[in-house]
Amino acid sequence: MKKKYLITIVGPTAIGKTALSIQLAQYYNCPIISCDSRQFYKEMSIGTAVPSATELAQAPHYFIQNRSIFDKYSVGDFEKEAVSKLQELYAITDVVILVGGSGLYIDALLYGLDEFPEIPENIREQVALDYKMNGIKLLQKQLQEMDPVYFKRLTVENPQTLLNPQRLMRFLEVCLGSKQPYSSFLNKKQNDRMFTPILIGLEAQRSILYDRINQRVDLMMKQGLEEEAKRLFTYKTLNALQTVGYKELFDYFDNKTSLETAVEEIKKNTRRFAKRQLTWFKKNERTHWFDYATNFEVITNLIQSKF
Repeated sequence: MKKKYLITIVGPTAIGKTALSIQLAQYYNCPIISCDSRQFYKEMSIGTAVPSATELAQAPHYFIQNRSIFDKYSVGDFEKEAVSKLQELYAITDVVILVGGSGLYIDALLYGLDEFPEIPENIREQVALDYKMNGIKLLQKQLQEMDPVYFKRLTVENPQTLLNPQRLMRFLEVCLGSKQPYSSFLNKKQNDRMFTPILIGLEAQRSILYDRINQRVDLMMKQGLEEEAKRLFTYKTLNALQTVGYKELFDYFDNKTSLETAVEEIKKNTRRFAKRQLTWFKKNERTHWFDYATNFEVITNLIQSKF
């Protein structure tokens, strides 16, 4: 049986992953699976930099705007659906492109999710009640006490997670339900996959990356990001909308800040997000890194050497 390959394009936001993925999809005459957790939602287009209709027409794309912000959708759901889709695609092609900036989702598809114990319903209810009564600071304090190793790791590598009550409640449920640190369950399982991953990372000097981010935000505003966010303002508490580009404009709609300040906050928070993305992706030593302006032939030569 012929080997199957998953060419995986990673890197920070605004670096040029979409353009490269389309080039590769045309070069290998193969489809693209998107792995950007913000682009799953059909109500969010401009603020998530969904590929344009012209770009989408250049190659078959999957997992773009296939969900609603009202759907419950987890990384586990994505893993199952993406593995199933790959099984279909590999029946007709030997190469598929995976592209996106959501590190956890990419790792779930490439290597499988860690297994956790079943958590009794009463523990879930208690953790949820604690959050409702005392807020996110209590969740942070409890995680620091129950799993100081993981808390410190998140502080350094992904501080945004410490502001996500759903994730924090999940960590605490596992700690309380198993009487073991959440981190003790991580990286224990490596699922056998039907494909060989080839990881390509794109990067740029910080000044160039930050300039590209600032330009992208300005373009989003011209394309109508403010109007898009206004349509979603009523649903601002939904988990899908707890994301850069929307939260800042929601503050503006709440009269907490000016429009000019909101736009500057989007730029600043996107730059911080890009930095966290790079920290995540740089941990994987299997990734082959290229400057964003590298000649396409240089990248395909590297890929060909892995076949």
